[in-house]
Amino acid sequence: MSLGFLIAISLGLGIAAWLGFLWSVRSGQYDDPEGPKYRMLEDEDEKTPKGRGTNRMDDPGRDE
Repeated sequence: MSLGFLIAISLGLGIAAWLGFLWSVRSGQYDDPEGPKYRMLEDEDEKTPKGRGTNRMDDPGRDE
C-alpha cells in the first residue's frame, strides 16, 4: 500500500470521528452528566400491572 493511501484513510477516519463527536454534542449527549446518578436514587412508586411482579403462590386473587 502506498503512503498516500494510508494518509487518506487516516484523515477520513479522523474526520468521521470529529463529525460523530459534533453530532453527539448537538444531540445533547453531554448536557447533564451529573443527573443520571441522582435520578437512580429517587424513590418512584410505580404500580405493577395485575399478575406481574408478584409471586403466584402469594397472590390473593388466585382462584385455586
